[in-house]
Amino acid sequence: MVTKATPDKSKPNNKKNVLVKEAIIVPVAKVAGLGAQEAKGFIGFVREQGVVGLAVGLAIGTAAGAAVKQVVDGFVNPIVGFLIGGLDLASLKWVVVKPGLQGKGGLIIGWGSIASAIITLMATALVIYWLVHVMRLDRVDKPKS
Repeated sequence: MVTKATPDKSKPNNKKNVLVKEAIIVPVAKVAGLGAQEAKGFIGFVREQGVVGLAVGLAIGTAAGAAVKQVVDGFVNPIVGFLIGGLDLASLKWVVVKPGLQGKGGLIIGWGSIASAIITLMATALVIYWLVHVMRLDRVDKPKS
């Protein structure tokens, strides 16, 4: 319901302008028709643009990324750490400037965590490549001719 405010002219001697609301009635069928048109347009957009497939791919990619990160953190990093002398890869750092007396002001580069992130990135890319090309998931959407 849309309302319009107009001055009250029923009391001409009143010094204050009093606003009275007049109701403008919009046909319900017109409003319902607009909603139905918008819903059809939205469903058409979802079908044409493959939004559902994109959402499914995003969910699978997120889950695959989390699984790969766990594998890298729990399996690959300890092996790499063992090969480089029994150290934890993520805790390796390069101290450029030692911190001051209260432990502030130093420059420390955590190259081990950067190396771990790069290993995770490469392993995730390998898993995504394997899912798409080896399992032929890139051919699932294509119509058979």
